[in-house]
Amino acid sequence: MAPTWYHGNAADDGQDNRGWILGHFMDPSTGVRSTKDVEVKWGIHPAGDKRPEWTSDDQRTTLLLLVEGRFKLDLTEGSIVLERQGDYVTWGPGIDHSWEALTDAVVITVRWPSAP
Repeated sequence: MAPTWYHGNAADDGQDNRGWILGHFMDPSTGVRSTKDVEVKWGIHPAGDKRPEWTSDDQRTTLLLLVEGRFKLDLTEGSIVLERQGDYVTWGPGIDHSWEALTDAVVITVRWPSAP
């Protein structure tokens, strides 16, 4: 039986999954970290790090929350720079995005549902 609780470190646990620590893609042996309900990512981005391509027709809802640094998010609806700790953006299905770390930055991304 898979464990029903877990504790760890987001930076350590996300190393093998591009920062993702919860979601459908986690091995079921990780217990509660393997879920189809939500995906959570701890993103550590050095200044200048960027997503070169845009997402394409993602059908999930997403929340991006700034922990530290300056982080630019480009959406099909416009662009926003997150600068103050706690700044966030949320967007729904069908809105494509790309991003760039303007300084060293840490962000938390939550999206739901967790789907391949």
